[in-house]
Amino acid sequence: MSSTFPSRSSDRLDPLSDVISLLRPRTVFAKGITGAGRWGVSYSTFGHPSFCAVLDGRCRLTVEGHAPLTLEADDFLLLPATPAFTMTGFEPVSTTRQVPRAVAMQGAVRHGRRAGPAEVSILGGWCVFDAANSALLVSLLPGVIHVRGVERLSTLVRLLATEAAEQRPGRDLMLTRLVEALLIEALRAAPDPSAPGGLLRGLADVRLAPALRHMHQCIDRRMTVADLARTAGLSRSAFFDRFSRTVGIAPMDYLQRWRLAVAKDLLQRDGLSVSEVAARVGYDVVTSFSAAFSREVGIPPRQFAIRARASTGETAAGTRRRQVRTARGRL
Repeated sequence: MSSTFPSRSSDRLDPLSDVISLLRPRTVFAKGITGAGRWGVSYSTFGHPSFCAVLDGRCRLTVEGHAPLTLEADDFLLLPATPAFTMTGFEPVSTTRQVPRAVAMQGAVRHGRRAGPAEVSILGGWCVFDAANSALLVSLLPGVIHVRGVERLSTLVRLLATEAAEQRPGRDLMLTRLVEALLIEALRAAPDPSAPGGLLRGLADVRLAPALRHMHQCIDRRMTVADLARTAGLSRSAFFDRFSRTVGIAPMDYLQRWRLAVAKDLLQRDGLSVSEVAARVGYDVVTSFSAAFSREVGIPPRQFAIRARASTGETAAGTRRRQVRTARGRL
């Protein structure tokens, strides 16, 4: 797969799209969840991104480390790293412990009273991102993203659920594109001045957004805090303080983190040497790139490339075997 990330000649100006594209969703599971009467479930930490859209009714949700939420019809929730959480109705109850991965593989789930109409109806799901950069999303986003009243999100979740449940031609590509659209729609609806520092708050800041776009568009260029401050129309010290407070990380630390994330993506593709990758992400000296990469990732870039390409080959082979088995089952 060719790289989608900007170089000096690119006109891409959207850091949020860059981050989502870098994550490359691989697998999606989605299903219906309903509840009625006295019910409550608790889930241990899962780690993968998960999402849900409330189609009808309401319920309570408490995510570890966050204030309790009441989820209502047309609400959308995204947990970038899915910590432990509980979901209940509105009657006092002792929750039933659930194992996230085991439950995720089941079909539609009914909680509480079996007979009669459901009091809450939810479409929920989870996905797996490219392992090399999955931590990037978590580090740049709030732990809980709660969006109200955006019908497009519920529509996208329904499309995801339908596509995930069927084995139609082009399914994998459709799931990838739907997840990308779902994430972008949720994230651009989510900026909140009171939210923790992160990419969303940075992009919502009229002064910082141009600097963030410059980092992403011109990743192969040398740049300093002074250069970025000029782009933002601020003094060097004012820019540094505002960026660090709003995004939650110093400007050059953000830039290096982004450069190394793109480098990991490039190293997974055949045909690019370490020196070529270093140049594409703004390092004039290969040894400096290798040292920074090794500190961040724990292994040198060449070794990372070998492992990543071998893993990609195994994943592709497994996908082909599943496709063959599915095709045989239809014959």
